[in-house]
Amino acid sequence: MGIPHHFLGYWGYGAQQELETLLTSVVENLSPRKGKALKFSAQENNPVPIWNVVYIGLDGNSPPQQNQIAAIFASGLFSSPDAWVNLQENNCLILGREPFGKTPLYWTVQGQIIWFASQLQLLLPILQQSEVSIPGLYGYSCFSYVPTPLTPINGVFAVTAGTELVWQSDCQSGILETPESKKIHSWREAPEQLTDEVTAITELQTLLKDSIERQIADLKDEPVGVFLSGGLDSSVVAALLVQAGVKVRAYTLDFGNAGIPEYPYSEQVAQFLKIPLVKVAVNPSSIENALIPTVQALDLPFGDGVCIPLYLLSERASQETQVIFNGEGGDQLFAGWTNKPLIAAGVYQAENPAGQETFIQQYLRTFHRLGGYESQVYQPEVYAQIQNLHPEDWLLTALNQDECPSLLHRLRRASLMLKGAQNIHPRATALGFAHRLWVRSPFCDLPLAEWTFRLSGELCLQGACEKYILKRAVENWLPPEIVWRQKRGMGVPLTSWCLNDFWHQLGIWLNPEILRAHNHFYPHIAAQIVEGKLGAAIQGRRIGETLWLLIMWQLWRSHVLNEEISKQSWDHPFWLHRWLWKNYKIIRNS
Repeated sequence: MGIPHHFLGYWGYGAQQELETLLTSVVENLSPRKGKALKFSAQENNPVPIWNVVYIGLDGNSPPQQNQIAAIFASGLFSSPDAWVNLQENNCLILGREPFGKTPLYWTVQGQIIWFASQLQLLLPILQQSEVSIPGLYGYSCFSYVPTPLTPINGVFAVTAGTELVWQSDCQSGILETPESKKIHSWREAPEQLTDEVTAITELQTLLKDSIERQIADLKDEPVGVFLSGGLDSSVVAALLVQAGVKVRAYTLDFGNAGIPEYPYSEQVAQFLKIPLVKVAVNPSSIENALIPTVQALDLPFGDGVCIPLYLLSERASQETQVIFNGEGGDQLFAGWTNKPLIAAGVYQAENPAGQETFIQQYLRTFHRLGGYESQVYQPEVYAQIQNLHPEDWLLTALNQDECPSLLHRLRRASLMLKGAQNIHPRATALGFAHRLWVRSPFCDLPLAEWTFRLSGELCLQGACEKYILKRAVENWLPPEIVWRQKRGMGVPLTSWCLNDFWHQLGIWLNPEILRAHNHFYPHIAAQIVEGKLGAAIQGRRIGETLWLLIMWQLWRSHVLNEEISKQSWDHPFWLHRWLWKNYKIIRNS
């Protein structure tokens, strides 16, 4: 089955010897955890344009397809790549990604050379200077991920999921043209909607089983893992694997007394399916120990608090298996728990078009990040640069009414293209790859996903019941209290950790002097958040989520960009014991 691998390469017009020397030096300077180059692929007789690719940790079982010089596979199933680099006979370069966004693909232009890589970190040594992209930073602060095609680095771009970029070459002039973007897949509402519940149940059961069959086709007798939260989606995947006769071991998170307990539901599912369950304890100590390795493994900054727990889960699973299954994608396919308030907002907006807030602005607020707080968050120089940037623009394509006229399908399309393809799936793959795990997501199945766009809205959301048709299809496969219980997000206790266990660390991670030197965020933003002064909506759980967003960005700068950390200051409350700071506040305000 081999192990996951990455690639770095170039294509265009330049001095081949110099380019090969640079490519080789990048690989030689990689840290040991990345492995080494096992193979170079280069053209014979040096026709122009020239190209070369180096594979890092090459998997010998993944032969390239015709005209393909590089590819990456999230699942270890080599039937079709998740990101690819192709050369055509008419001297053109094609970079492409499948629509679920399971693996990223990056590119940059240096002179008349296109450099491309499956990891952002691999391109950093190619750049003359790595500068933070202000639009990328702003997008991250609004969404907790950097919206494609942006990256957090100036001059480096990401291929959008479901898209191919095509560069035509001009051998006579030796000049590269602007790439043409081609949409190779679009989530589109079917013209005829399926309304019969019995038919939908039968078809969905078949599609789910077919998806699993495709994803276990290469398995022999070796056991596989499944990340089991006790929620519906991961429980369905576990049930399907058991039905298919696969040896399964489940892994679940245990936050102890600090978070919302999920493992009792995981235990119930594991007992029902008669599979072993491994509980992975997550506490402040394990989080702090895994913090920097997670930031490095993610490659891009991701601000969701679930990232480090998932890193720990992957680390534990990798001790016993090489293939891990998850339930990611179920919420996007079957209109999960974030849709009801948006539907209400959409109906209200249709009836009250003169309202102060547009529907797309209401959708932006569902991310619960720093959008809307710009003047309080950014220092003047950055604030001036983002005045002409509108985060709603990054949502327009996903919320395209022409592709999905009905509101529910439009929300599902947006969820697939935004929260799925730009956040959930690429980070899941990155965390798996860090532990040499192949990551398989049965809900990321094209026939299944396209079928869901045939469903009538009532089959997805019936009254107050979300994911109705999925629940009806699997109600005999799992305990009823698992199938029909109300959906809750993963209870990562970020606020409790930040205001207690990580109190002193906040003064290091978000030190005012470092923030002042970076000249992006206001130096005392952490104290403002803790005191509840940033905004009325940033209270309770939002305090921890907002602090974590900033922490992950700052650590990314330190440990991926490898920026030098300036001297730290003490003009912050976090060097005090929290109880002492609380008493000081009471005295100060009295």
